[in-house]
Amino acid sequence: MKPTKTVIITGTSRGIGFELVHLFANAGYEVLALSRNAKPVSNLNFENINALSFDLNKSEDYDRVVAFVKKEWKQVDILINNAGTLLNKPFADTSFEDFQQVYNTNVFGVAELTRRMIPFMPSKGHVVTISSMGGVQGSIKFPGLAAYSSSKGAVITLTELLAEEYKETGPSFNVLALGAVQTEMLAEAFPGYKAPNTAAQMAAYIFDFSINGTQFYNGKLLQISNSTP
Repeated sequence: MKPTKTVIITGTSRGIGFELVHLFANAGYEVLALSRNAKPVSNLNFENINALSFDLNKSEDYDRVVAFVKKEWKQVDILINNAGTLLNKPFADTSFEDFQQVYNTNVFGVAELTRRMIPFMPSKGHVVTISSMGGVQGSIKFPGLAAYSSSKGAVITLTELLAEEYKETGPSFNVLALGAVQTEMLAEAFPGYKAPNTAAQMAAYIFDFSINGTQFYNGKLLQISNSTP
């Protein structure tokens, strides 16, 4: 009997993260769902889903995740850095604190959770970080997204660096730059805009890539968009 596979997903209270929890749970994975609001996932009542209230800005929350993995799992097969914050604000009005808040979640939080989880990941493990087309060099950029898009560019470079640093031992690291997806976060930042893809459609792609992508990719940026943005 094969040991049960495990996955940690951040940003699971809604949107893509919430859909991913369902997909992995139905596929038989042990799931640790991390979000500031753990209630939506806690209410799913799956035996193989654990939900923790988790704030990427609080060091004690990282300690709780480490303690959980040590006690319950011992190993993390897949880590999906999905949590993100989106700020749409003219650059002239974007304060130091605004930039700091966006980077705390979108860059520093990704780096810290990844750093904490790598010791528990096997050589064939996979760290998948969710970025944005707005973070890709040479892509079309949009006013108001200076903090958001630059933070998403940072995690693309971070992924490339980690793949190089761990290429002899694993795990693998890849980053997906998503085009516009119809989520609550997008609707809040861009009222009235209709994206071409749903959260469920994008989650299905990320689910498959997280499981199978290491056969073909390491340290790679994949642009997942059929539109601009």
